[in-house]
Amino acid sequence: MAKEARFVVRVERAEKPLKVEKEVSEALKALAGRRLLDRREYVKCPVKGEDVAFLRCFVCASFIRRIKGFVHCSGERFEIRS
Repeated sequence: MAKEARFVVRVERAEKPLKVEKEVSEALKALAGRRLLDRREYVKCPVKGEDVAFLRCFVCASFIRRIKGFVHCSGERFEIRS
C-alpha cells in the first residue's frame, strides 16, 4: 500500500554545500551515482523542524517521492530507511 503524503516541501538550493553524515553517504552509493549527489539542495524538514540536506531526506523513512522540485513526505519518523 502506498504511503499518503502529509507534507509537500519545496527543495531549496543553498550557497554552500551542506554536511551529510557518513552513514547517509554509504546508503546513497548503492542507489545513485556521484553526479546525482548534489549537496547544496536542502528541504525544511517538517518532522525534524529544521533545514536538512536533500540527500538525508532522500534516505529518510518518511520520504515518498520527489516531483518537480517538491518532496512528498509522510511525516512518520526521521530515520534512515532500512
